[in-house]
Amino acid sequence: MSTWLPSAPCTPRACVEATGPARAVPRAVLRLTLVAALVLTGVVLSPLGRRIPADWVGRWCRAVVRASGVRLRITGTAPPTGGLLLVANHISWLDIPLLAAVRPARMLAKAEIRRWPVAGALAARGGTLFIERDRPRALPDTVAHIAEALRQGTAVAAFPEGSTWCGRAQGHFRRAVFQAALDAGVPVQPVRIRYRLAGGAAATAPAFVGDDSLLASLWRVASARGLVAEVEVRPVVPPGTHPDRRALARAAQQDRATEPCWTHAALMA
Repeated sequence: MSTWLPSAPCTPRACVEATGPARAVPRAVLRLTLVAALVLTGVVLSPLGRRIPADWVGRWCRAVVRASGVRLRITGTAPPTGGLLLVANHISWLDIPLLAAVRPARMLAKAEIRRWPVAGALAARGGTLFIERDRPRALPDTVAHIAEALRQGTAVAAFPEGSTWCGRAQGHFRRAVFQAALDAGVPVQPVRIRYRLAGGAAATAPAFVGDDSLLASLWRVASARGLVAEVEVRPVVPPGTHPDRRALARAAQQDRATEPCWTHAALMA
């Protein structure tokens, strides 16, 4: 078992429920066309890198989510500036633009994504930090690389569960990435992602789990009705408040209620 590759019991057949009827096909095709156009725009502009204003990046990410037919709700505490480790539970490919909508950051991703068509090039140009998950001996160097990026004042976003879950179940945060935050002396910003239907019931259609294909997941989201992505930005965990990465990981995942003091576009149509 890889240090970076825990197993999740969630599978498309057991966990994922589609919500779109057959008559939604034209709408789904239109949504996918819009998503593709936005992604290609991102590829074209990606060589500009950090010269693109952060608020523009956030708007682009929110546009990708909206184009796929998902409404977005972000609540919680505003993330700080400077070096920051953003951590969230992992359900879907949608989680990536959702985190970037909270605060643009260098993503931590498995090395296989570098080989994906279009998305791989976009990720690499956007400064993604790639992990060789099948090489445990590379872990110390990876942690050191993340810590160095954090010391330079960069935000780094990670999904410490190490695998996607359906949303009704979730895994434990793995500790390695938190060592980078300890080494760099930066705060940790926990984020909780949920997907729901318009009526409030939990939705698993956005889940990208098990042997699911990216195309199948894209189509399921685009053809769904009434999906809402809820992003709760939780209170930041300041540096120096926890003695080791185990305690820091536990604090970051602790399921505690928060009063929303920052709401962005309460429900975006």
